[in-house]
Amino acid sequence: MLQTERVIRHAVQERLPVTVCINKIDRTFSDENEAMKVSPLLSNVVFASSRYNICFSLRSFAELYASSYGTFIGEEFAKHLWGDQYFDKKTRKFMKKPPHQGASRSFVEFVLEPLYKIFSQVVGDVDTCLPSIMAELNIKLTKEEQRMNVRPLIALICRRFFGDFNSFVDLVTQNIKSPSDNAGTKVEHTYLGPMDSKLAQALMKCDADGPLMVHTTKNYATTDATSFHVFGRVISGTLHAGQDVRILGENYSIQDEEDCRIMTVGRLWISVARYSMEVSRVPAGNWVLIEGIDQPVVKTSTIMQVEYDEDVYIFRPLKFNTKSVVKLAVEPINPSELPKMLDGLRKVNKSYPLLTTRVEESGEHVMLGTGELYMDCVMHDMRKVFSEIDIKVADPVVSFCETVVETSSLKCFAETPNKSSNKLTMIAEPLEKGLAEDIENEVVQIGWNRKRLGEFFQTKCNWTKVLLDDTLPSEVDKQLLGTVRESLVQGFQWATREGPLCEELIASEPLYRGGGQIIPTARRCAYSAFLMATPRLMEPYYFVEVTAPADCVSSVYTVLAKRRGHVTTDAPIPGSPLYTIKAYIPVIDSIWFSKLI
Repeated sequence: MLQTERVIRHAVQERLPVTVCINKIDRTFSDENEAMKVSPLLSNVVFASSRYNICFSLRSFAELYASSYGTFIGEEFAKHLWGDQYFDKKTRKFMKKPPHQGASRSFVEFVLEPLYKIFSQVVGDVDTCLPSIMAELNIKLTKEEQRMNVRPLIALICRRFFGDFNSFVDLVTQNIKSPSDNAGTKVEHTYLGPMDSKLAQALMKCDADGPLMVHTTKNYATTDATSFHVFGRVISGTLHAGQDVRILGENYSIQDEEDCRIMTVGRLWISVARYSMEVSRVPAGNWVLIEGIDQPVVKTSTIMQVEYDEDVYIFRPLKFNTKSVVKLAVEPINPSELPKMLDGLRKVNKSYPLLTTRVEESGEHVMLGTGELYMDCVMHDMRKVFSEIDIKVADPVVSFCETVVETSSLKCFAETPNKSSNKLTMIAEPLEKGLAEDIENEVVQIGWNRKRLGEFFQTKCNWTKVLLDDTLPSEVDKQLLGTVRESLVQGFQWATREGPLCEELIASEPLYRGGGQIIPTARRCAYSAFLMATPRLMEPYYFVEVTAPADCVSSVYTVLAKRRGHVTTDAPIPGSPLYTIKAYIPVIDSIWFSKLI
């Protein structure tokens, strides 16, 4: 359930339409504490069991009744198969109140009970019960099929009763927009350029004859692991094999065009399930595998035609609802194989979207991932696929953040090294309650213009002004003061990127800037303000979900307590002997936690 919630949250963040397939209908249970966000009445829910070949929606099940009895319309009947709907057999009408005590809802009576009947009859006496129910369902079985084992026999009966997976196809076609219909939402959410530009308007049309723009999001290693095929979506235009294109990396901007390369596209493929079909061109709206352009692409990229001369912005990098906080230092056992290891690091960095690689000041080569299993997968590919060398791994550590819990007790200042009259003064204090969460959840975004940012902070935090210019024109040259603005910003960002406690990221803390001159001065001043505001370290934690038998719950509590875990809820799973325990556990204490459980 935890992974399902995470996937749904990510889909909502990406503004994708959400549909639901309730799988394992053969193990149906209800959880009254979980509110339904979608409804079968809206045709965006299907019920399924992959083990028994079951897949149906309310409408498809109602059509089965309509085809058998032929006295009503299936679509109208489906509207009464969900919610507080009861069927009164005396009046032959549906009502919202139960006609008598113990009456079942219409979904139970017309959908679940027939399913349970099929299961119970097959599991029971096949020779006496099965022929009658098969005749009732108009399903024919040979003598050999009747002698099958229970599970394959149920799967065979369900496949013939429900037919093909048309319900799932209808679910997709009715609720998932086509690329052309969804182009506007896609571009607004991922394109970083102005929406009123000619290029943005062209992208929203998803026109195969428009300017070429491709957003790549994944790199797939070739069979020999020497190169990668870049996977992306053609947003506009048509991509041709052998075409010269301009590749814009994640660091590309109009001000800094260094992260830009011109390369020639190799072969093109369209993925068809587990196979790939080679094509000569791919028009807008399709996903494509591209050969020959992987060298400058690290994670994601924006591909455009070389001939386009106007200002171009990139598509934003991928966003994830989890962060890479587990740090692993690696080095080759044989020092002469260091170049091979570095090549392997570059390749796993391309393969894993959430992986980050870097070199520390000590010279260590470090990888950051989301967790223990994630790093195990990375190390497997490093050793067996990309580098094929023996690699020594240090004990995993965790990234921390630095913050403050009080306002600086003094106004901290720093003077420029030239001993002039230039002085920079700062104080630090915790952010208002909820503001850090709003920034992380992108309720407020740094890309907003000043007016919009000011309105947000004034409404949310009662801030009068974000920055206050307290200088007098007669005493300070405004133009000269503006020349140091960029240095102040860089010094401030340097300080917040590497805090004074352990050179970790500073979180949940604003710093108020006064006058200043150079980057190191701004950094020293920010450090002073931070240290005078009761600094603290913040550690990351996991939200875990453990499913265990009832007699093992106490043992789970013991293991969590030893790892500084905090249990939030534990509840039985209806219809089973299992319990679900939800808890928080610090990431630094979660190493080997799954093995202990």
